[in-house]
Amino acid sequence: LPPILSGEERDVNGSPINPYARVYPHEFIQTGISIIDVMFSLIRGQKLPIFSQSGLPHDIIAAQIARQATIPGEEEEFAIVFGGVGLRSAEAEYFIEEFRRSGALERSVVVLNLASDPPVERLLTPRIALTIAEYLAFDLNMHVLVILIDMTNYCEALREMSTARGEVPGRGGYPGYMYSDLASIYERAGIVRGRSGSITIMPILTMPGGDLRHPIPDTTGYITEGQIILSTELNAKGIYPPVDVLPSLSRLMRSGVGAGKTREDHKAVADQLYDAYARGVKARDLASIVGEVGLSQRMRRYLKFADAFEEKFINQDAYEERSIDESLDLAWEVLSLIPEDELVRIPRSLISKYHPKYRRGASREH
Repeated sequence: LPPILSGEERDVNGSPINPYARVYPHEFIQTGISIIDVMFSLIRGQKLPIFSQSGLPHDIIAAQIARQATIPGEEEEFAIVFGGVGLRSAEAEYFIEEFRRSGALERSVVVLNLASDPPVERLLTPRIALTIAEYLAFDLNMHVLVILIDMTNYCEALREMSTARGEVPGRGGYPGYMYSDLASIYERAGIVRGRSGSITIMPILTMPGGDLRHPIPDTTGYITEGQIILSTELNAKGIYPPVDVLPSLSRLMRSGVGAGKTREDHKAVADQLYDAYARGVKARDLASIVGEVGLSQRMRRYLKFADAFEEKFINQDAYEERSIDESLDLAWEVLSLIPEDELVRIPRSLISKYHPKYRRGASREH
């Protein structure tokens, strides 16, 4: 990171990027987390939230992404701006210790707001973080990933301030302008034509009561470009990170992966994983009613795949970093549990090149 800048004042409210000046995002950011990199890829300039619940390890995921995230080949120009909003003292200490221990602090700017601080400071924290990000991105031409946690605390502070001003409440007691207020923050992400830097935002929020239709996640979903949803069921199984695959989505993924960006088989592998896992979940639901013995052999295969997908592919240690090639190779290992003739989402040419059976055969020949 550059030396600390002092003596200059900037408006922390900033302004959303002019749509005409925006460049469409198309460059992959590697988080080192297989399930995100392969199936819900983060693209430079995107705004991709994580929807969590109380008790789930979103703080550990945030710290892992802050440690590991990079644009392959452009590590020197990559920076993290971390905005902690309404954190408990123990949470703040955890993040600071993680940043120091891992060395991530050398490429990071950390802005922390504690739960004991005044609510008005919670409204300033993400804006201060983004103002710093804009300086790094558009003045110093760096690629900046902004992680904001927990934006639910921000919205609660917004409601508290609105109530104190005597404003008419909207849905759920939140102010009617919450949508435009959040948009004024998230729309500061992007790539500007003629500038080398970029801002990518990954807001993390806890859904009150685990309700995806609650005003906070519902409003956020309309502004951002996808969502990664965490699962209490997977967390109870000991799977980390407990990403709920079927309802999660990265809308800009297609523009940033594939040949020349990640690997030529990326899109097809992601499609096949999603299709096979959906079948496996359906088989699991059916088995809970009729028992596994009541399933056809084909359904039992998909049930076995779903278990392996969760335990071997989704599951990884919080301190394990996997490259995109390692993640895709692991995906192929799991897909090898399915007969080749059922890998209908993957072209035959890619199966012949990347399927473990053919790769092992090629290695034996050499």
